[in-house]
Amino acid sequence: MVPADAGGGLMRGDLLSDPVEGLDEALGVVDAFDGVLVAGLLRPGPAQATAVAGLADAVAGTPLAVRVAEAAGRVTAGAAGEDDFVALAAARSALLGSVHDALALRIDEAVGRPGPEEMPAPAAAGPEQGTNLLAAARSWLCDLARSGWRGIDHELVAGAAPVVSAMLPDPGLRRRATLLDGFAAELAASCPGATLERVPVRRWADLWSRALLLTVPGSAGERPAGAVTGRLLPLGVDVQEHATAVQAQVHAVFEPADGGAPRLVRAGVSAPKPDTVVGAGLWQLLRPHMSLLGAVSEGRSMELDAMPVTVEGDLVWDDERARPGESADAFATARVMLSAATAARVAPLDRHPVRIAVPVLLEGYTTRSDEGRLAFDLAGLPVAVDTDRMPAAGPLTPEAVAASGACVGLLRWDAGEFLLQPLAVEATVRKKTVAVHAGAWAGGTTDKAGVRAEKAATDAVAVLRERAGRLLRK
Repeated sequence: MVPADAGGGLMRGDLLSDPVEGLDEALGVVDAFDGVLVAGLLRPGPAQATAVAGLADAVAGTPLAVRVAEAAGRVTAGAAGEDDFVALAAARSALLGSVHDALALRIDEAVGRPGPEEMPAPAAAGPEQGTNLLAAARSWLCDLARSGWRGIDHELVAGAAPVVSAMLPDPGLRRRATLLDGFAAELAASCPGATLERVPVRRWADLWSRALLLTVPGSAGERPAGAVTGRLLPLGVDVQEHATAVQAQVHAVFEPADGGAPRLVRAGVSAPKPDTVVGAGLWQLLRPHMSLLGAVSEGRSMELDAMPVTVEGDLVWDDERARPGESADAFATARVMLSAATAARVAPLDRHPVRIAVPVLLEGYTTRSDEGRLAFDLAGLPVAVDTDRMPAAGPLTPEAVAASGACVGLLRWDAGEFLLQPLAVEATVRKKTVAVHAGAWAGGTTDKAGVRAEKAATDAVAVLRERAGRLLRK
């Protein structure tokens, strides 16, 4: 529900369940092309040729049409060069971008929120550093496409190592080097490809196409960014955890000091971690890098002074440009300001359905279980709740969500449906409204479970530091 007194109305749950025209067809073309990469394009068969031609047909009438059609012809003949693989990756990215845009538009219509801001034109690209390294990375990625995921072996995957090692010292290439390194690590862990029981077809195709497009000189250039001054009102924290890394992303509404329209923004912090640090212990790794986490835990706003921000709405956090503000309740912020806050437009290379994470407020629902999965019932229309995304690093549990009557969360799209990831919920306990936040322990906690987890993490980190120091002394 979007509060009517803030310029909105009831959420159109029917729009979230109604089919999006052309969506299945676009995803079907992408799926067919992704299947081509499983066997590889060294000697494409008739089925592979049909799938590649289908990709070319899907972008007919666009600026990519001629280039992709030529690439499809050469790929079918087994004579594709690097530029041809780049063209196919661009076509695939464009189709997924159209899916992203259609889904984002449907969400805006459902919640009655203003459309995204216009993105300024990119600045003219200057000379790209490391063009030889980019060419080497592109060559390796094209070799992967020729061999296919079933054809990978340790020798082929190891070809990325010297390229990554040469790219990492250059700050301008580090982002791309990290992507290549992570992709190569996944492939290495799955070698040989011929023995794989299951191939992560969509994931590896996503990584391959994104990495390939980022090897094009100028593709990763920074768009114009600015600085913002005003009040930041946190909505909630999304925690993403990996065995060796963790990231916390704070979703918030920014209220400009000059009286401009409120904006949806994000602020993220990440850190490497040992796999023994889990649960509430994760916050120990993140807190030193961002004072905003303490404000989230305390339910406070932050006053920003010339805080750098990208055109995609990501704050480049600097503790020197922020100070704690007054108390700010996330639900009050959502009820008053969320429906009127504009979002930044997503950069072209980032347009992908998996990128969708739109802050919304739901109220007046009932909870039910659909085939063992929690759902919110909005006037007879269910919205599936993704409880698997809720972090163990906070007090928010599926039971708390099931007992709630209001929820601030992120609306996502996965496996053909919209899902809600709760960030915070409100419930009535003994005639009193109680809020539970996923990021409640971000700045520290007195909760017994949280204290135990933090102590365990402290002990684990101390042991690891002592062992690392001993190794360095040797």
